[in-house]
Amino acid sequence: MHRRTTILLITSLAALAGCGNSSGEPDAIRVTVTQTVTAQPSSKPAAAPDHGIHKMGDKATINDTESNIRFTAQVVEYQQPYKGPQPQKPSDFQGGDTWATASIKVCNEEGETFSVDQSVWSLEYADGTSVESTGLSGGDMPKPEYPMDKAVKAGRCAAGLIAYPVDGSKRPERVVYSPEGLDSLEWAVSELTD
Repeated sequence: MHRRTTILLITSLAALAGCGNSSGEPDAIRVTVTQTVTAQPSSKPAAAPDHGIHKMGDKATINDTESNIRFTAQVVEYQQPYKGPQPQKPSDFQGGDTWATASIKVCNEEGETFSVDQSVWSLEYADGTSVESTGLSGGDMPKPEYPMDKAVKAGRCAAGLIAYPVDGSKRPERVVYSPEGLDSLEWAVSELTD
């Protein structure tokens, strides 16, 4: 920040000439100080408001300094019902009547090798309910599948579909990522996404 100070002395001609006023006293000198402050532009861009919910397709960067890992997580797409070859209809005990999928991608940007799994991804609804991954893999489940317990080295990614048995008459509001020991991340499920 730069500062410029200007001092302005205003005196009467009589004072400059050494003359006094009618009372015989010298004229008072009046001093005015003006300060101009010039702000320098910040080198950092203004931060966008963060409501904690990402748009579908956005990458979130996670810095886990305690574990020496920096990685990105991304929900690429949500489909309900899943548009590919349909697996067998969910069983009654699974709690849904159709399959939905979330296309997920997690990349290890740098640091230690870590494991990824479907179990930390879920769907959350406006009424407070949630749907967890079934953990089912293989067979006729949607492909390519997001891995179950896969090690991801620095510079590599894990990607694929996680299938959820959902009630076809309602849609979730969010896809939620809740890895152990870290804050949850959320991606909004748009009504336009099918």
